[in-house]
Amino acid sequence: MLMFLFLVVALAVVVGAVTLAVVGGGEGDGPLPEAAPERLDAPLPPDRPVGRADVEGLRFPLAARGYRMADVDDALSRLGAELAERDARIADLESALAGARAPRGRLSMEKPDQEDQR
Repeated sequence: MLMFLFLVVALAVVVGAVTLAVVGGGEGDGPLPEAAPERLDAPLPPDRPVGRADVEGLRFPLAARGYRMADVDDALSRLGAELAERDARIADLESALAGARAPRGRLSMEKPDQEDQR
């Protein structure tokens, strides 16, 4: 019975110490300071096209349920816009290349031989 009473008192002391540590216990500024929300440390560069190294270095800060949805949405919309722009540019270049390779009637700029004219 004495051991049980000792454990109950020890538990109360530990719970009280933890509570005082969290609430502030009269020292310092009071309760624990509010943590600033984590933001994306290195967002995608706004002044140049996104490269492979930018995407590989992209790390989203954790939030309560995973990642911050706004940061992920911004990154995905930026990547989607750049991919669409690159796809359009590739299509333009491929059509220009196909137009340059199209067979046309050959015109000769050489003088015909006199033997060929007879």
